[in-house]
Amino acid sequence: MDQVQPLAVKEIMKATFEVYLMILLAGGVARGFSLTDQEMIEEDFESLKRAFCSCGEGLVAEEVVEREAEVVEGVLGLMGQNTEQLIEDFSIAACEVSGLGIMGVGQKVPMPPTTGRWNRADPNTILRVLCHRNDSTANGFLKRTFQLAKRK
Repeated sequence: MDQVQPLAVKEIMKATFEVYLMILLAGGVARGFSLTDQEMIEEDFESLKRAFCSCGEGLVAEEVVEREAEVVEGVLGLMGQNTEQLIEDFSIAACEVSGLGIMGVGQKVPMPPTTGRWNRADPNTILRVLCHRNDSTANGFLKRTFQLAKRK
């Protein structure tokens, strides 16, 4: 039992972090974030991490929590980037994943595949951040590139 409990708490923590990202990135069309929301979202995640460090009387070492949190923190870093940088990062990543290489003039950015794995460098993850970005630059890019409806 002593060996099973820490493993169970670690798996619950990993699942919780994954759900946190799902809520942020795939939580529905009503979710919209501005660049200024990133600090609040990071504070929420820090509170979540602390719950696993202190919950269960030290069953999950702080180093393990930090290692498991890296993917989430990478995505939260994306949420802190300005929209122009996100668009540039997305365009580069989408072209690389599709095998197009560097975009030429007039070349359309391809829709990236859905990998099911959130990652700071994944074009689908970057696209999700752009889709939930509540600003006119992101809206314009999404409308021009993918004919996606404007955010309300």
